[in-house]
Amino acid sequence: MTDAINIEIKTLEKDQYDALKETMIASYPSMPESYWQREQINRLINLFPEGQVVIYINGVMAACALSIIVDEKKVNNRHNYKSITGNYSFNSHDPEGEILYGIDVFIKPQFRGMRLGRRLYDYRKELAEHLNLKGIVFGGRIPGYHKYAQELTPSQYIQKVKQKELHDPVLDFQLSNDFHPVRIIKNYLHGDLQSNEYGVLLKWDNIYYEDRSEQAFPLKRVVRLGLIQWQMRLYKNMEEMMTQVEYFVDTVSGYRCDFAVFPEFFNAPLMAEYNHLSAADAVKEVSKYTAVIRDRFAALAISYNINIVTGSMPEVVDGRLYNVGYLCHRDGSIDKYEKIHVTPDEERVWGMVGGNQVKTFDTDCGKVGILVCYDSEFPELSRLLADEGMDILFVPFLTDTQNAYFRVRHCAQARAIENECYVAIAGNVGNLPQVQNMDIQYAQSMILTPCDFSFPSNGIEAEATPNTEMVVIGDVDIDLLRHLHRFGSVKNLADRRKDVYEVVRKS
Repeated sequence: MTDAINIEIKTLEKDQYDALKETMIASYPSMPESYWQREQINRLINLFPEGQVVIYINGVMAACALSIIVDEKKVNNRHNYKSITGNYSFNSHDPEGEILYGIDVFIKPQFRGMRLGRRLYDYRKELAEHLNLKGIVFGGRIPGYHKYAQELTPSQYIQKVKQKELHDPVLDFQLSNDFHPVRIIKNYLHGDLQSNEYGVLLKWDNIYYEDRSEQAFPLKRVVRLGLIQWQMRLYKNMEEMMTQVEYFVDTVSGYRCDFAVFPEFFNAPLMAEYNHLSAADAVKEVSKYTAVIRDRFAALAISYNINIVTGSMPEVVDGRLYNVGYLCHRDGSIDKYEKIHVTPDEERVWGMVGGNQVKTFDTDCGKVGILVCYDSEFPELSRLLADEGMDILFVPFLTDTQNAYFRVRHCAQARAIENECYVAIAGNVGNLPQVQNMDIQYAQSMILTPCDFSFPSNGIEAEATPNTEMVVIGDVDIDLLRHLHRFGSVKNLADRRKDVYEVVRKS
């Protein structure tokens, strides 16, 4: 039976200096005189107590990590260990800085192999997240480099270590803990002969960082979506239809949703009044309501304190018929989006043309994108939006048959996986026997996620009953996306081979 091991991680106290000195001397046998003086450690603790942490094993100090906070400009400028520490005085510590700078990590030899370094790095990462810092930076040693200095440059050495052709005990460990090399620093640490005095500036990015200057209030991290699975029915007039619209906005707002999402052409029942005209003329008549409906949605967004994706409606601009929609923000602002790819039926029967604008929209819940129905079947569009930082993709759709619906649904699922984002699809159900070209509808609205451990295994967060009027309400956690980007089983965004292909936006 093995003896029990008790591991404690705690902040460094001034009365622990003697144990700290002993630990540092044991950790750096090739530099026995390179240990921090008592007054330096005391000053560091006074400046930034939570940045200094030690690990005890069965009451014995085994490891330590020291750090300061610095201005990002100091990291970006050329520096060495002496300058970044303020000539070892730590005057460079800036409580208002954006970067946690690692000053030292050392582990007693007899305790190596217990993954204590990982614990110390994890502590630093949690501290950076807690303090809302952009990331962690430090100058890493490459103690194996002196063996290859005659044949390899530092950059070549690092590349071979990354490709597992060479082993460097320090750099390998840092790379395995999600730090990435930024640049080589010459003459970084005086006396580090094993590294030929080279340092590797290594960085870890805090994916949860929020810009301190952008907003007075932080963005919401858990966003509640309300999807309206809209029943196609005949209305006496637009006012009766808007009464139904307000009912659903009121309903999802009552559940404290951040977004209400309506389907494509939810206002098609208004064409019944013009059924004596050709289908093309009827849809143009209905387009005359679009500006009024947009303004009514904008008023509802304010009065019910909810962002509204208005689905889509026909709009005539300079004699050309488009399929457009609006994002009505709860602060009163309005954004417009366009369907880029009209279906063959829309073009043939209505004479509709596609728009040209593909963009993300900033909201109080982060960046969102909106693609109307058929657009979701073209992966290039959502990839452009993902490159702009989209977290949620909304897809208002209208499909008549099951096979048409499943094209949209399966493509939407693919968009969630390949772009590491949430996708919410909202469609129409029911029949419109008195409207040309709008006879039947089939839909199952749902909220889709990437397929990884932090999400439902089937990638479905919430779903409606097929072909039934109802709402779908579900929460999506934006921080889970950030975690997925860095630690997912696969990394669809990060692993793209941009050296082989790219998706390019044309003006």
